Amino acid sequence: MIIEIPGELERFGGNIIYELQRVLLLDSGLRKKAPDLDSSAYPYYNISYEESYAIESKMSIVVPVKDVPLKLLEGVLFAIPHHCHVIVVSNSSKVPADRFVMEKKLVDNIRKFTRRPISIVYQKDKKLSGALKDAGYSSVLDSKGIIKSGKGEGMILAMALAKAAGKKYIGFIDADNYFPGSVHEYVKEYAAGFSISESRFTMVRIAWYSKPEISKDNLFFTKQGRSSVVTNKFLNKIISYYTGFETEIVRTGNAGEHALSTELAMVLGYSSGYSIESYHYINLLENFGGLDTIPYKKVMNDFIEIFQINSRNPHFHQKKGSRHIRNMIKDSLKVMYHSSVCPEPIREEIIQDLTAREALKEGEELEKGIYYPPLASLDFDKFKDSLPGPLTETLLP
Repeated sequence: MIIEIPGELERFGGNIIYELQRVLLLDSGLRKKAPDLDSSAYPYYNISYEESYAIESKMSIVVPVKDVPLKLLEGVLFAIPHHCHVIVVSNSSKVPADRFVMEKKLVDNIRKFTRRPISIVYQKDKKLSGALKDAGYSSVLDSKGIIKSGKGEGMILAMALAKAAGKKYIGFIDADNYFPGSVHEYVKEYAAGFSISESRFTMVRIAWYSKPEISKDNLFFTKQGRSSVVTNKFLNKIISYYTGFETEIVRTGNAGEHALSTELAMVLGYSSGYSIESYHYINLLENFGGLDTIPYKKVMNDFIEIFQINSRNPHFHQKKGSRHIRNMIKDSLKVMYHSSVCPEPIREEIIQDLTAREALKEGEELEKGIYYPPLASLDFDKFKDSLPGPLTETLLP
């Protein structure tokens, strides 16, 4: 793969946020070619297949699932590069039909015929819940001791499993994607970001090239999602407030397709539900922005790199309606509103924006989100010992 070298970046404490990088070539060959002697510099990175393979073989790809059509899930799983380990985390309904059983049969069939490592777990599994409790990470459990519902909680479980499997990188792919080609590309872009990173603490976030929308008898390819526009705007406002320079550096505030090094995943805090992606930025600013107490000084010393890569394939997923979009915006903005890094003028703007969207009633307070501590507090030896036997056969090396 060949991608642009970013020309601009924003430094915020220990965080380096790179501008959006375009993919110039999806496949650049088996091995990296030596640069021409008469060329002093290249405006791009060339990531060979060998480099990509080396990273993908150390990566778990996590696919959160909740009542997604089986054909969509099948297409996503078929598109993930063969040498990646895959973890499917299902929070699908069990009545009137047990959708998890159907998903498990699908995964078992793919594993049988492709002979690739795929693990599938049920988010509310009692044994997995017990393993988290035994390992000292019970904050994601409900009053009955079962992992709570929510995308964020499922992602936290998956990251713990990827760490237990000894993976160096963790990537996320949404299951409701109609274009398998885009799924394959996202994983290649994750590998490209990790390949060019100079830090152990790295995040790669995808900004899809376009999103097809049906307009009368034609397709219209929008550049940004309805929730992303709002999330990006306010994240950039917060950064601009402290730097004193207006910026549009953040283009991936709601990136469901993102990946992070396992070392970074262990020191980040997390939020519940659909706010987890935007909270990544907020937590990075809070903990490693130099504005408050630094919980992990080694991270600040090494710095954090955040790559934003513009994909080539269009992104086409299940349409969930304006109410879902409004709730996503509200979830994203409330983690900013209640953050210690959010200044009062921007808090007022957030309230005005949500009120105008009718996501908040006039005079209504914006509730706080639910937050979870870093996974560094989890005892992984106890966690692995408590995992159910059938899972360890597909998960652990």
